[in-house]
Amino acid sequence: MLEAIRRLFGAKEKFQSPPVGYLNPHSTLGELDLYLITEGRHEKLWGALGAHVRRDSEGKLIGTAFSVWAPNARAVSLIGDHNFWDRKTNPMIPLGANGLWEVFIPDVGPGLKYKFAIQGRDGRWVDHADPLARQTEIPPATASVVNESSYVWSDKDWMTSRTGYQPWRSPVSIYEVHLGSWRPGLSYQELAIELSSYVKELGFTHIEFLPVTEHPYSPSWGYQVTSYFAPTSRFGTPDEFRFLVDHLHNEGIGVLLDWVPAHFPKDEWALGRFDGTALYEHEDPRLGEHPDWGTFIFNFGRNEVRNFLVASALYWLDEFHIDGLRVDAVASMLYLDYSRKEGEWVPNENGGRENLAAVRFLQEATATAYKQFPGIMMIAEESTAWSGVTKPTSENGLGFGFKWNMGWMHDTLEYLKHEPVHRVYHHNEITFSILYAWSENFLLPLSHDEVVHGKGALVNKFPGDRWQKVATLRALYGYMWSHPGKKLLFMGCEFAQNDEWRESQSLDWHLTEYQEHRGVQLLLSDLNSLYQSSPALWQRDVSSEGFQWLIGDDASGNTLAFIRWSDSGKPIVSVTNFSPVPHESYSLPLPVVGDWFELLNTDDSKYGGSGVVNKEVNCLAQGERGFNYSAKVRIPPLGTVWFSLKD
Repeated sequence: MLEAIRRLFGAKEKFQSPPVGYLNPHSTLGELDLYLITEGRHEKLWGALGAHVRRDSEGKLIGTAFSVWAPNARAVSLIGDHNFWDRKTNPMIPLGANGLWEVFIPDVGPGLKYKFAIQGRDGRWVDHADPLARQTEIPPATASVVNESSYVWSDKDWMTSRTGYQPWRSPVSIYEVHLGSWRPGLSYQELAIELSSYVKELGFTHIEFLPVTEHPYSPSWGYQVTSYFAPTSRFGTPDEFRFLVDHLHNEGIGVLLDWVPAHFPKDEWALGRFDGTALYEHEDPRLGEHPDWGTFIFNFGRNEVRNFLVASALYWLDEFHIDGLRVDAVASMLYLDYSRKEGEWVPNENGGRENLAAVRFLQEATATAYKQFPGIMMIAEESTAWSGVTKPTSENGLGFGFKWNMGWMHDTLEYLKHEPVHRVYHHNEITFSILYAWSENFLLPLSHDEVVHGKGALVNKFPGDRWQKVATLRALYGYMWSHPGKKLLFMGCEFAQNDEWRESQSLDWHLTEYQEHRGVQLLLSDLNSLYQSSPALWQRDVSSEGFQWLIGDDASGNTLAFIRWSDSGKPIVSVTNFSPVPHESYSLPLPVVGDWFELLNTDDSKYGGSGVVNKEVNCLAQGERGFNYSAKVRIPPLGTVWFSLKD
């Protein structure tokens, strides 16, 4: 028997003992699993592959079953602390022609560090982390860790109510967080308390974490993923990450994750050339390598690879109660010529530049996620004019719930970079977003991408002295929170962080001791509070019926004004003056007669402004710009004012 097994593996070494598990009563793989994996339709792949602890009816440890997909390997062996990392001790057994290997090791359980030693067709052995590992060593160590969850969730009310949640008709304001630099040194459990308290005080509805999927290289901010099923061990165990999500839910805060299926790093111990061949990636570098990031690109057309990625998305939604995924770099997946010159890419079967396999993958991921987890959000970071990103897959769309409005972000910041005296010539930059505001379900992002790589802090993008910079930032937030679309703001921007964000340094929390920074922080809190209590600002975000221009052509005054309408017909009027000169007795059209009042003013002295406010608003039966009513109001310098009707 031993000699037969040696021939089966093509091994030249002498095994020290017969392989444990070649007759495996504790296999995680049944006939249905094998069929679904081959077809690329195993939606709970993490329950079949990887490491799974086995216990008897009384809960006593029996051992752990290990399985892995490596169809082109000559041999696979389990190595770990239990066998002193010796690949001769526990060779794995192939299961027919589907490329799956397995072994059962008695008396080992949670906490065991392990890898798969894989011999490629060329006879070379490489030690790989488990692609389905649910826990890892703390980087820079790279071993996988056997994990068994014992967490008991307490967010039943949240999860039950979420099934009926309609985010496109709800207030959504997202606080984007990099866990390692928000307040360095905090664990998942400590973050649960401190982060939830802070975000609740500021009034954000959701937190979005930069990728928590395990990544060995910290300066990648999590975007160089090596373990698609394991939360990073830098801050604790998977169950401690569950506690973080659970606590946020119990505080009324939703949790979104960045998810990165667009590319993966070339680390030899990870997914790259996993079985000695281009297994997860394409062999042809014109299809399989990303020129910008020096990474591999997934072979989205391969059943098992597509299954691996879809299952990863479902895993976070299922096992960690995540409320939505923001899919990174969607454009890089959609186009075969993305960042490539002529001759550096391969056209699709129709001769076009669209990556049809990636389209099918994204459609499967979004459709399956929404089917299994109603009330979640699937969000695309897609930077081109690809049509139908948020259209249903039944109508040949990609099926996302929301798309980041990169055009709004770019045009708005470009407009505000101009000196106010020159903004008259760029007024179309600030108004253009309304022309396409309902072509997709949009989310307005001021994300981490705008405050890195030499771009500087958000507050320092604007011209003028320090007061003008901070005032412009406040005006921008007031404009943004009233503009159609959900909101996202990166950490530190809520208190006008002075320096560019660095993942290795803490936010400059000491700045909040100063009034100008506290004022911006207070404004964000008030904006979120008023936003959530004002249906006009979110109820009709995805419908043009929720928006109406009042003044869109005041280029010389750097001013614009519009109405947001609720379902019940109650309006909120937003006016922004992006010039440093106040507009006294400004003639503002109003849609209806009534008792109007100033709901919010970013120039209020409590926010650090100059105090150009409206103590009262006199609605006049005097037509203006096609409206039947108007008022003479004060519009502060570099300020946004919201007006509302009294109930």
